[in-house]
Amino acid sequence: MAGSIQVFGRGVGCAGLLAAGLMAAGWLGGAHAADDLPKESVLPAALAGKAVQAALDVCKKDGYRVSASVVDRAGVLRAMLRADGAGPHTVDSSRKKAYTAASLRRATTELAEMIAKQPALQALREMNENILMVGGGLPIEIAGEVIGAIGVGGAPGTHLDDACAEAGLDAIGAASKMPAAK
Repeated sequence: MAGSIQVFGRGVGCAGLLAAGLMAAGWLGGAHAADDLPKESVLPAALAGKAVQAALDVCKKDGYRVSASVVDRAGVLRAMLRADGAGPHTVDSSRKKAYTAASLRRATTELAEMIAKQPALQALREMNENILMVGGGLPIEIAGEVIGAIGVGGAPGTHLDDACAEAGLDAIGAASKMPAAK
């Protein structure tokens, strides 16, 4: 038979040999393998959408035209909205703030202040092209687990971006991550 190997007079395709090898190595067929998989909470798209809408609504009420983004724990975009009239740069800034808060599991205002106080940490800004160390990004923590982050960009001050992002957290029942006022 072309494309297969004869074993004891019967043809075994490549897929059969692969499965046999994986079983022998203990990678298939064991219920224990499923038990070894990590368990993580996932941020549902509906909650991500609710958070960005709440952030936009609060900023709009205060007269700010912003963009808001929510990412999952890995920094992958789950939801994003740009308010009518918000600058095009606000799309990237909101996403990057959310990515930074999710990646480093801290409010971006807190991170920016930490870097300002400890110049040796400046390299954190250069980790990759998605990092943005300015206020407006907050981790989303529910039931003690960081499951993503929200970022807001476009208000006339990062403290205002933080406040709108906090409204997004409030809307979905996430723990407050508002940086302490100084």
